[in-house]
Formats: sequence, C-alpha cells, structure tokens
Amino acid sequence: MDHLWSPWRTRHVADWSRRAPDEGSSLFERLLAEERDEENLILWRGDHCFVILNLYPYNNGHLMIVPNRRVGTYTELTREERHEIADTIDQAMGWLSHALSPDGFNVGVNQGEAAGAGIPDHLHVHVLPRWTSDTNFMPATAGTKVIPEALGDTYRKLRDAVEACR
Repeated sequence: MDHLWSPWRTRHVADWSRRAPDEGSSLFERLLAEERDEENLILWRGDHCFVILNLYPYNNGHLMIVPNRRVGTYTELTREERHEIADTIDQAMGWLSHALSPDGFNVGVNQGEAAGAGIPDHLHVHVLPRWTSDTNFMPATAGTKVIPEALGDTYRKLRDAVEACR
C-alpha cells in the first residue's frame, strides 16, 4: 500500500468545514473578502486582481493571479483588469525568481471546465516556476508529484520577495 503524507490538509479541511457556504460568491471572492491573507495564502492585492498561492500546486511556488471581480472568461475582463493582470504576471515571475530561483516558467489560463479549470466561474491565470532538474522518477514510475516544501514556508519566502521587490 502506498502512503502519501499531507498533514497540512487536516487544518484546511477543518477550516473549510466551519465556514458557512455562500452560494452567491465564488471561492476566490470569499477568500478575498476574509482579509486573512496569510491563512488564505494571498500574497498580494492590487486594484483589480490579487495573487494567491495555489493550495493544490503542480509545482512548489505555483501562483494564481485572480481578478477581484468574478468573470468566467478572458473577454469579460475590462481593459484595466487585463493590464493589471499582465503587469502582475511580470511581478509574480520576479517574486518567484527572487525567492525560488526557477529556470523557467509556465504561464496560462484554463478557461472553462472543458479546459481543466478547477474553478470555471472565476477566471484565473496560473504562474508556475519550473526547474530543469525537477524531473525525477516519482511522476514517471509512481504517478505522484512531490512538492518539496510546505506551503507555509513557500508563502513566507514569497511574501519576503514581494517586500524586497517593491
């Protein structure tokens, strides 16, 4: 039997089970309204968007840039939202470079459920740091991706980078 330990998930599940669901709000709107940035992994807030660490990362440091306003498609964004999101992608890559020294990045949008969007009603942009040496036997032989650092540790490194890159 295979075991994959993820002790931080217990707190996450318990926290979410205590929150009253608001059917009128998206997950991102609820997180933004709570103003508990460290707990909710929100790294930065802008006028039109915010940056949050992905709770279920593909890679260490996987960020999402999310418009403050819920929109389902890129074409629904205002000009100001599009421009701030584009500028924030640049900033996020700078923060990730400062904190984690990746060799490259993947940046993209999964628009709609058919494209793989986990939260299809609230568009968001993924910014993933990538490392040349981040290929190992686990995904190939065990179908398992290993995230080498706790989310809280990554969050603190990135918060320090946000401050350092002002």
